[in-house]
Amino acid sequence: MITAPASLTHTAAVARLGHALSDPTRAGILLALRENAAYPADLAESLGVSRQVMSNHLACLRGCGLVESVPDGRRSRYQLTDEHLAPALNELMRVVLIVEPDCCSGEGCTC
Repeated sequence: MITAPASLTHTAAVARLGHALSDPTRAGILLALRENAAYPADLAESLGVSRQVMSNHLACLRGCGLVESVPDGRRSRYQLTDEHLAPALNELMRVVLIVEPDCCSGEGCTC
């Protein structure tokens, strides 16, 4: 069975996802948001980056269409834009474990 070639739209969407995942901080943000929405300051602290760096990465992820800002009083929290993203990221982690089985060892692993 031959699969139909991807359209330019599909190719661009996959490229955006690849760009988002190409940076360890952005990848960490996406993985952190699999379970729950989070505030930028909390994400910055958990990933060990400044708030300014976090702001820049969140802007990139918003531009890629992967996260959205949700007003919460005077603050905003971030969440994945679509319910299919968390299972897709979980599946991607399974693939990573096949390619690089030693990446996740120990009891603290949350893959």
